[in-house]
Amino acid sequence: MTDRILVVGAALYAEGRLLAARRSAPAHLAGRWELPGGKVDPGEQPEQALVRELREELGVDAKLLERIPGEWPLGRPGYVLRVWAAELISASPEDVRPLEDHDELRWLTPDQLWDVDWLEHDRPAVTETARWHAARN
Repeated sequence: MTDRILVVGAALYAEGRLLAARRSAPAHLAGRWELPGGKVDPGEQPEQALVRELREELGVDAKLLERIPGEWPLGRPGYVLRVWAAELISASPEDVRPLEDHDELRWLTPDQLWDVDWLEHDRPAVTETARWHAARN
């Protein structure tokens, strides 16, 4: 039996827009879009991992609001994605820059969510994120 490896993602919102990050690596993911985040390290809580990943990937601090319902299998056996809604607390949207594994960021309004080519495993997470956001706005 394969141990599950938890990957956390952020539905990072600012001014009603969701942040999408375009992968620059690895090659088979490059050019596709995802919610920023990464793997949970051994002994780390998922929420701690997500805050750490946002600092490493984007150089920002974020406040986690709540977990988006659902869990989604990723392209590698044993990997699963969980997503938390979050908001920026240390920067304005214009100050957010890709630092690792991404070459472009976009802040998407609700009607622009499907204007980018999301990775397959992020699509159901984005759908649930949109439902979560619509229910609160």
